[in-house]
Amino acid sequence: AAAMRGSENNDPISPQGFLSNNSGGILAGISNGEPLILRVAVKPIPSIHKEQQTVDIHNKARSIKVGGRHDISAIPRIVPVCEAMVRLTLADHLLRQLPLEQVREAIHRTAAQ
Repeated sequence: AAAMRGSENNDPISPQGFLSNNSGGILAGISNGEPLILRVAVKPIPSIHKEQQTVDIHNKARSIKVGGRHDISAIPRIVPVCEAMVRLTLADHLLRQLPLEQVREAIHRTAAQ
């Protein structure tokens, strides 16, 4: 969104609702009722086959070269972890808005389905 023009990010509204979802479901930090679209950036995996400078436990300069990809298993987990964190955050904010009795009723309704 930061690289978009306002005209590209804005979502025209008609009597039937929004005509697009360019803003990803969020307007001014508030959900507009459209599906949320998230773009996630993840830092590169640190174990690479290139020699890198470091220090040992005695603070002596050393170099290290990792043989193998020991953290490659993180890649398939990124999407479900991001989805879970978004759901947890949304649920947390929802619970902040509801009285305890309404939360209990919602839990019972969900459990009954």
